[in-house]
Amino acid sequence: MSATPSATPPAAHAAATSGSGTPASPLAPASGDDMEHVRRFIAERDMFARHLGIEITEVARGYARAVMPMDAHHRNGVGMAHGGAIFAVADLAFAVACNTRGRVSVNLNTSISFLAPGKCGPLTAEAREISAARRVATYEIRITDGEGTLIAICQATAYSKDQPVPGMASAGESRSAD
Repeated sequence: MSATPSATPPAAHAAATSGSGTPASPLAPASGDDMEHVRRFIAERDMFARHLGIEITEVARGYARAVMPMDAHHRNGVGMAHGGAIFAVADLAFAVACNTRGRVSVNLNTSISFLAPGKCGPLTAEAREISAARRVATYEIRITDGEGTLIAICQATAYSKDQPVPGMASAGESRSAD
């Protein structure tokens, strides 16, 4: 299977997702500074992602893109992208996307489907919010290899705690009573 990453900008995707012309997230808009803060906050603290060489390359409300090289230690015994490496890059993109909501958010559940072998790097994961309420949000994460082949799709559910992301200016201002 082959697919190219979506050309839809994150903001346009979020507006299209809710069907109402407004982003699916019930939270107030966040500034670019807030998005950069979330990117830095996660990148500096996720030692496993740093160990794997994963970089967060783009962040917007309810969206994140993470990129990981595919070196020898990212490959399985037959030379393809290791399933754990694929999951790791997807999980980091998800973590960043769900924390852009302004509150500390954690993973409740993730389902991943491996669609094709990852043959070359880098691996890229794009996480997009597809549904959100005050406490629970759902994300789709698409992972491609260096050739643009869609190698995996994840669906992940986040739980947002009452704790704001430390240092974030908008700190999870909610507009929903869900």
